[in-house]
Amino acid sequence: MDTVSQMLTKIRNAQMAGQKEVAIRPSKLKFALAEILKKEGFVENVAKEKEGMIKIVLKYHQFSPTKKIPAIKGIKKISKSGQRIYIKNKDIRDVRNKYGTAILSTSKGVMTGEESRKIGLGGEYICEVW
Repeated sequence: MDTVSQMLTKIRNAQMAGQKEVAIRPSKLKFALAEILKKEGFVENVAKEKEGMIKIVLKYHQFSPTKKIPAIKGIKKISKSGQRIYIKNKDIRDVRNKYGTAILSTSKGVMTGEESRKIGLGGEYICEVW
């Protein structure tokens, strides 16, 4: 199974269960994805553990003392192992009217759709987060 989709599923399930953090097996791509999620404000913190795992501290919005809502409303894998999706920089569209973020893997590294559009690069369309 695809390791990136496993990571996204672990994050989605942990937030639905209300957990504070999730630990995933490390890779450079998964750490770069987690760093983008942190930079865009979808997770609180990302750290490499001594055991070799990547620890992601999930973010919630507190509406009342008893009710909290996950910062990630949805996360969707676009490019799958059986069907890779590549996109040109002019074809990168906004996700949920700029309330979400597209994440691409380009020749300059993993970056958001907006960043890759600004520098004029396309790449593999990994996922969308909103």
